[in-house]
Amino acid sequence: MTELHGALIGCGFFAVNQMHGWLDIDGASIVAICDRDPERLRIVGDQFGVAKRYSDAAAMFANESLDFVDIATTVGSHRPLVEMAAAQRVPVICQKPFAPTLADAKAMVKACADAGVPLMVHENFRWQSPIQAVRAVLDRGEIGTPFFGRISFRSAYDVFSGQPYLATGKRFIIEDLGIHILDIARFLLGDVSSLTARTKRVNPAIVGEDVATMLMDHEGGATSVVDCSYATKLATEPFPETLIELDGSDGTIRLAQGYQLTVTGKSGTAVSDVSPPLLSWASRPWHNIQESVLAIQMHWVDCLATAKEPATSGADNLKTFALVEAAYAGAASRQPVRIDDLLR
Repeated sequence: MTELHGALIGCGFFAVNQMHGWLDIDGASIVAICDRDPERLRIVGDQFGVAKRYSDAAAMFANESLDFVDIATTVGSHRPLVEMAAAQRVPVICQKPFAPTLADAKAMVKACADAGVPLMVHENFRWQSPIQAVRAVLDRGEIGTPFFGRISFRSAYDVFSGQPYLATGKRFIIEDLGIHILDIARFLLGDVSSLTARTKRVNPAIVGEDVATMLMDHEGGATSVVDCSYATKLATEPFPETLIELDGSDGTIRLAQGYQLTVTGKSGTAVSDVSPPLLSWASRPWHNIQESVLAIQMHWVDCLATAKEPATSGADNLKTFALVEAAYAGAASRQPVRIDDLLR
């Protein structure tokens, strides 16, 4: 396969993981980087040996022949950058949250569709190997038809030290973290018909909510609870693990702290360790997330090579993004929100 040449826009906190991931993938490389901050551009360029560096995305598109672009900027810049890439017929990976509003997200999906350009949202949590292990058990039919799920991420980890801007936004945990956990719920139990939400701000030093609980009705008949907290102090800090409980007609799945997977189903009870691998460039406890970055980027390269639609395509991510919007609307109104009403 001919090597794909990509560019990275945005050289901030998380983008370093993406650059490491690209180095590990055969068949793709980052040949140019772009950031308005010259110091971040220098640091990432020097660390990863990228000579072509731009402070302006339009100039980069004009001067480079690209097979894809990886947009790792903050959410407010996503729409203009995605539309710029679409206008240049360059396939796009876009970091989550996909857009500031659902209307922006729909416009971005349309721009890429109209241009015939592949679009994938970097919704990487579902690509964590423990989550994939849970999905594999469901696919085997081991617990029959799921009717209940709880997908939980509760922690007191200081996420603000590395990303201080998270403390300043009116929206916090649902938009930044909950979007991942909601996507996992969709990945495991299918699309959602309605959502009810409650939120709370426990930490007085931040602006947005740091606790959220969401009750969802899935189209296939299951009910799920998605709960997220950055205000939960535990004896053993679980960050950044997502814990899962699934009940089915023939058994149960439990993904517990420490990456312990217990399945009680048609074949009896089995306990296994589904810990993610520690990549050479990764560090604990982030290695779970870092491994999923490599996995989703490998999926993207495979999709470009085979002309497949990505699992987390822009069109698919509209359904996850709608859950975020429904959660905020439902928390404000304290009423259930119909998801179809948002997607029309």
